[in-house]
Amino acid sequence: MDATALITAFVALFVVIDPIGLAPLYLAMTQGMGDERRRAIARRACLVGVGVLTVFGLFGDSLLQFLGISLSAFRVAGGILLFLTALDMLFERRTKRRQDQAENAQADEDHRDDPSIFPLGIPLIAGPGAIATMILLTGQAEGDPALYAAYMAVMVFVVLVVFVLFHMAPLLERVLGDTGILVVTRLLGMLLAALSVQFVLDGVAGFMAQTGGAPLH
Repeated sequence: MDATALITAFVALFVVIDPIGLAPLYLAMTQGMGDERRRAIARRACLVGVGVLTVFGLFGDSLLQFLGISLSAFRVAGGILLFLTALDMLFERRTKRRQDQAENAQADEDHRDDPSIFPLGIPLIAGPGAIATMILLTGQAEGDPALYAAYMAVMVFVVLVVFVLFHMAPLLERVLGDTGILVVTRLLGMLLAALSVQFVLDGVAGFMAQTGGAPLH
């Protein structure tokens, strides 16, 4: 099993899901709640995220085939989506959008009572970028059960990091501060931009291999 592929998968999912950026939002949405209720919300949100990402990891490729979309085309589209996510992170648009989602959820009585499914589980943990990344990664397994299982395990591990940071959110906020969280988000954005370009290049290379370098008509 290629360790580099697993490291790349971890970095891609970690950057897209952004556990460090989610921690302060979780803290804001659970403000004033007891420790036991906070833990229950964190647990539910992470289980929802794992469930959604697992479904797309298992059946995302079959769905693409049903719709007549090649994996190479999805890699290019997914890479572009991830690049846009990276731009949002670099220019703070992503953080602001997530904060708006959190505020909108708090404004609704039901959501304020239990934000575990929305917006924590979806779309903050299992958002479009994370779903696209899972389909791309499991598509690269190319029928290798061990690699396929390894990618799923990496996803679960990243969500586990989210769960741990949710519990550490108050401490993390005090240690990093607003400036520290901003710096980390910028660095993760740069990594995601590079990874997204690699996804696009892999998609173009795959298309060229399938068509023998024939031009588009």
